[in-house]
Amino acid sequence: QVQLVESGGGLVQPGGSLRLSCAASGDIFSINAMGWYRQAPGEERDMVASVTSGGSTNYADSVKGRFTISRDNAKNTLYLQMNSLKPEDTAIYYCNAHIRRYHYSRFYSEYWGQGTQVTVSS
Repeated sequence: QVQLVESGGGLVQPGGSLRLSCAASGDIFSINAMGWYRQAPGEERDMVASVTSGGSTNYADSVKGRFTISRDNAKNTLYLQMNSLKPEDTAIYYCNAHIRRYHYSRFYSEYWGQGTQVTVSS
C-alpha cells in the first residue's frame, strides 16, 4: 500500500503564510512527479504547482511569485510554502504523486492524499 498524508492546513488571515507538507509512505521504489492541487466548493480540482524528480517546477499563474513547491527525495516528502495568501486561495489542497512501487514495476501509478483545508479569512 501507498499513503500520502498532508498536513499544515488551517485558518490564516489575508497576507499570511502557511506551509503544507505531504509525506509518502508504504511500498515505494521511486517517485516521479509530485504536485499540489486544490478544490474550492463548487469548483473543479486544479493544479497549483508541480515538481519533477529532478526539481523542475511549474506553477499556476494565480500563485506564481507567492507559492513555492519543493521536495525532499530522501524523505519522500513534498512541501508547499504559501505566502501572501488571499481569500481566493481558500480550498482543500491535495497532494499528488506518481509512484513506482517495486523495482520490477513497469509503470508509475498516480496517488492522492486525503486533502487538507486551507481557509484565508479575516
